[in-house]
Amino acid sequence: MIPRIKTITPEDNFKLKVLFDDGKYVLYDVNQDIEQIDEFKPLRTLFGLWNQIQLDESRTCVFWNDRIDLPSDTIYEYGVEI
Repeated sequence: MIPRIKTITPEDNFKLKVLFDDGKYVLYDVNQDIEQIDEFKPLRTLFGLWNQIQLDESRTCVFWNDRIDLPSDTIYEYGVEI
């Protein structure tokens, strides 16, 4: 089953605090994605884009625009539990 996101909060230094429906709470570092994926670079270079994060209707993906998104299973698997 794909993990569903309950809440997501953008933090300083390009980190996301994410609470899932099952109670798992993680801190996901987007810095590595920004460094490795060209489409993610505007998160650093476009003022204000970072804080425009949204959750899709299915609650299985977060996105900033039509080119930058992260699936919930990636955040669930690679986020550090807090």
